[in-house]
Amino acid sequence: MIKQKSYDNIDYLEYGDSAESDIAGTLPNDDDISIKPLTVIDWNMPSNIPSVKGVELIAEFVKRLPDKPGVYRMLGENSDVLYVGKAQNLKKRVANYTHPERQINRIARMISATCNMEFIVTSTETEALLLESNLIKRLRPRFNILLRDDKSFPYITITRNHWAPGIFKHRGAHIRKGDYFGPFASAMAVNRTINSLQRAFLLRICKDSVFETRSRPCLLYQIKRCSGPCTNEISNSDYALLVEEAKAFLSGKSQKVKEQIAASMLAASEAMDFECAALYRDRLAALSHVQTHQEINPQTIDEADIFAICQEEGLTSIQVFFFRTGQNWGNHAYFPKVDPSLPVPEVLKAFLAQFYDNKPLPKLILLSHEIAEHSLLIKALSLKANHKVQIITPRCGEKKELIKHALTNARESLGRKLAEISSQAKLLEGLAKTFALPHKSQRIEVYDNSHIMGTNSVGAMIVAGSKGFVKSQYRKFNIRSTEITPGDDCGMMREVIERRFSRLVKECGLPRQTKNTEDNDTFPSWPDIILIDGGKGQINTVDEVLKKMGIQHFVTVIGIAKGINRNAGREHFFIEGKLPFFLSPRDPVLYFIQRLRDEAHRFAIGAHRTRRKKEMIKNLLDEIEGVGPKRKQALLNHFGTAHTISRAAVEDLMKIKGISQAIAQTIQNHFNER
Repeated sequence: MIKQKSYDNIDYLEYGDSAESDIAGTLPNDDDISIKPLTVIDWNMPSNIPSVKGVELIAEFVKRLPDKPGVYRMLGENSDVLYVGKAQNLKKRVANYTHPERQINRIARMISATCNMEFIVTSTETEALLLESNLIKRLRPRFNILLRDDKSFPYITITRNHWAPGIFKHRGAHIRKGDYFGPFASAMAVNRTINSLQRAFLLRICKDSVFETRSRPCLLYQIKRCSGPCTNEISNSDYALLVEEAKAFLSGKSQKVKEQIAASMLAASEAMDFECAALYRDRLAALSHVQTHQEINPQTIDEADIFAICQEEGLTSIQVFFFRTGQNWGNHAYFPKVDPSLPVPEVLKAFLAQFYDNKPLPKLILLSHEIAEHSLLIKALSLKANHKVQIITPRCGEKKELIKHALTNARESLGRKLAEISSQAKLLEGLAKTFALPHKSQRIEVYDNSHIMGTNSVGAMIVAGSKGFVKSQYRKFNIRSTEITPGDDCGMMREVIERRFSRLVKECGLPRQTKNTEDNDTFPSWPDIILIDGGKGQINTVDEVLKKMGIQHFVTVIGIAKGINRNAGREHFFIEGKLPFFLSPRDPVLYFIQRLRDEAHRFAIGAHRTRRKKEMIKNLLDEIEGVGPKRKQALLNHFGTAHTISRAAVEDLMKIKGISQAIAQTIQNHFNER
C-alpha cells in the first residue's frame, strides 16, 4: 500500500508502515539543503521471506528499487548506519553489492554485516550528492570516508551595532550585526592578525559593557594599541575613518590603504609634526607585519581554497589553504578516516563534499589531483553556494606553484603524524611491558578531580589511544552528590567512576573477553587501562566500585601518586597485586604517563574554572522560583541591579509588569532569607 505523506514540508511516498519513524531525525531540514520533493522508500520484508542479511537481503531490495537517482543507507544489527551512498540509478548501484567477490575487503565486510537498507529518491543526482554528504556528517557511518575535524573556522568581525565599532574574533553563526572577514585557518591566525590590526588601525577590542563604563583610557591607549574612543580621545569622524581603513585593508585594498597612510606620514613630517608622523610610521610597520606573516600573497588569485592530498603507510593528509582578498589567511591539515585501498580521487571528492557542508564556498577551488565526478561536484557546490564555483587542477603558472607549496605542507604534516603514531605505538608497548599487561592497550582513560576547598567540584576524564589523545571522547562530570564532604577526593572519584561505568554498561554492554586488535574499524568504547591521578586511597575506591559492578576483570587500574616533595620523576605507582613502585627518572614510559596525567590535570582545571566563572557571574535572581528570563529582565531594566531589587518594597516590585503580589513577596522573602 502506498500513502502520500509529508515530513517537514517535504512530500514523500511511504511503502509499508515504518517510514516515518525510521527516517525521522535523519532527513535534513530546510536550512541544511533545499531538496523538494523527496521520496522516502522504506518497507518491511515480506513475511514469507525468512530473516536474511547480506547479499540475500540486498538482492530482495534490488527487485523493487526504481531506476532513479537517490541516496541509500545500509544498516547493521542494531539499526546502526554502516554506510551512506548516492546513486544516479539506485537499482543498478545497489545491484553491484550482490556480487561481493568483485568488491574490496572493506566493502565485502560491509555487505555481510548489512541487515537492512533505507532509500531516499531525489529528482537529480546533484541533490543526491548534497544529501549524501549531509547524512554522512550527521550519522558518521562506519564504512564511509569521515572528516574527523568538523569545527567551524574563525572570522574577524567589525561590528555595526555601536557608534564606535570594535574588532573581534568570531566563530559560529553570523548573528551579530557587522562585517565578517574570513575564514581564517585557526584561532592563532586570527589573534595574530587582530594583534597587528590593533597597532595599525587603533580599533577597540573591549566589550560594549566595558566600553560604556570607562571613565579614563585603558592601558591599550597608553601603549598605542587603541585610539581611546571610550573617553573621546579621538573624534567620532576620525574613528570612523580608522574603521573604514580597516575594512578596506581586510577587503583586499591593502596597497591603497598603505599608500594613504604613507602620504599622511609624509604630510605630517613636512608639517614638522614628528610625533604624528611616528604614529603613521608605526601603523605602516604593523600592516607590513601582517602581510609578511602571510608567507604567500598570490598576484592572480583573489578568492580561492587550495586542497592538496598525500597518502602514505595507510594514512591520508589533506592540506587546505585559504586565500581571501588576495591574501593568505592560513592553512589547516586534516587526517580523514579513510580505507587505504581507496584511490586518491575518490577520497578527495568525498572530503570536499563533507568539508563544504557547513562552510562558505569560494569562487575557485584548486586541487592537487583530478577527482571523480568532477562536473557533478561543481553543480552540487554551485547549487549550494548560489554562485558559480570553479574546480580546477592547475598544470602551470602561479596556481601550480601554490599547489606545490600545499603538497609540500601535506607531506610534512603527514610525516609528523606518522612519527607521532610510531612513537605512540612504542610507548604503548613499553607501557604493557612495564605493567605486565596481557596486550598493548587500545584505549586508556585518565581521571582527575579539580576543586577549591570543595567548591565547584569537577571530575574529568581524558582518553588516549594508538594515535594519541582522542579529544572527542573527553568527558567532564559536575559533582552532584550532597553527601560528599567538601574536599573529599575519594568521594568525588567514587561518583565519577560510578556514573561513567554504569552508563557504559547500559549503553555498550559488557566488553568481549578478548583482547582489542588494531584491525577494529571503530575506536573501542571500553578502556583497557584506567589511570587515576591519586594514591592508595583513590585506587581502593575505584577497585571497590568496579567490584561492586562486577567489571573489575575487564580493566586494569593504575594509580599514580606524586613523589617525595611532589617532584616529577619520583611518582609512585599502585596496581592491584603489587607493592608500590616507581620508574627510572629517564624512563620513556614515565614521561608518557606524566603527559597523560598532565593532560587530565589541564582538562580538569579548565572545566573547574569554567564552572567557577559561571558561578561568579550568576545573577541572584536566577535562584528565585517563579522569576524567569522575562521577569528578570523587567526587574533589572527598572531597578538596575540585583542589589537594588533586594532592598525594594513589595509595593515597588508590584509596579513592574508581570510581577504579582505573590511573586513580589517571594522575591522579598528570598533576599530576606539570604
